[in-house]
Amino acid sequence: MLHLFKRTSSALLLVALLASASATATAVDSAKPATATLRFAVLGDAEPKPEPKFPNLEGAVRQVNQLHASQPLDFVVGVGDIAHKGTLIQYQQATPVLQQLTLPFYPIMGNEEHGSTVARFLEYANLWNQGKVTFDAPRYVLEFEQVALIFASPDHGRDFSDEGIAWLQGEVTRLAAKPVMLIVHGAQQGVYPENAEKGISHPGFLQVVAQPNVAAVISGDLHMDMDRTSHSKQLGQVHYLHIPALERTKIPDESQHTPMFRVFTLLSDGQVQVDTYQVGEPTPLARHNYHFTLPSLAQPSGATPVASAKGD
Repeated sequence: MLHLFKRTSSALLLVALLASASATATAVDSAKPATATLRFAVLGDAEPKPEPKFPNLEGAVRQVNQLHASQPLDFVVGVGDIAHKGTLIQYQQATPVLQQLTLPFYPIMGNEEHGSTVARFLEYANLWNQGKVTFDAPRYVLEFEQVALIFASPDHGRDFSDEGIAWLQGEVTRLAAKPVMLIVHGAQQGVYPENAEKGISHPGFLQVVAQPNVAAVISGDLHMDMDRTSHSKQLGQVHYLHIPALERTKIPDESQHTPMFRVFTLLSDGQVQVDTYQVGEPTPLARHNYHFTLPSLAQPSGATPVASAKGD
C-alpha cells in the first residue's frame, strides 16, 4: 500500500506539474509580440526640373533594395508625379532607375502625369515592373487578409471626376468589412494647412473618407519638408500620412531639401508602424515615427482571406 501511495502521489504531482507548465506556456504564447504581416515602402514625388535627373530617386531605390535584403518588404508604392509634365524624356530617364527595384512597384498617376496621357503612364508603369506586375488601368485594389489598399489615380490634375468618386465609393463599400488605406496623389483640400487650397476638391471625396472602414489616406503632391511641417495626423477616424518628395521640396520653401521615403509595417495585432528614412541613412528617423491602429470591423460569416489585385 505504501508503494501504491507513493506512485499515486508521484503521478498526481506529475499531472500538476504538466498542468502548470501548460498554463505557463499558454501565458507565454499569449504574450508573444505581434509579428509583421505586411510591409511596404512608399516613394514620393520626383518630377525633377529643370533637368530630367533622378539622383535621390535612385538613392531611395538602392536603399529600399538594401532594406528588403535585411527586413523583407512585400512591394513598393508610388504616389504619383514621377515624370514632370508627363514628358517623354522624364519617363525615359526614370525608367532605368525604377527598373532597379527588386520588388513589384505599384504607382498611381499624379497631376504631372496628366500633362500627358493615361496610355503613356500605363506603358511606363509596366516597363518599370518588367513583368513583376502588369497594369491595364490607373485605378486598382490590392486586398490582403487584414487590410486593402485602394490605388486611386486622379482623373484630371490632382482631382476626381464623378466617375472616379463613384468607383472609389463602390470599392470602399465593397470592402466595408475590411479596413482600407487610400493611395491618392493629394489629400483633400484643408488637410494640410501649409497649402490648404491644394488638393482634392470634389465634395464626394469627403463622403468616401467618412466611411468607417477608411483607416488612412497616403498622399504626396505637396513636396513638404517633414522637419518644418505637420506631415502625419489624425482627423476624425482617418490618419493622413504625407510622403515627402525625393527630388524637390516646396513647402514651406525651397531653401532646404532632405530626400526621404516612408515604410509601412502592418502587425498581426492591427497596429501600423510608419517609419521614415532619409536617403543614405540606414536607420529610420525617430523624430518622424508614427503609428496607428486599424479599425476593428465586423467580419461577415464565412469570410476568407484574400490577396489579390482588382482594377476598374
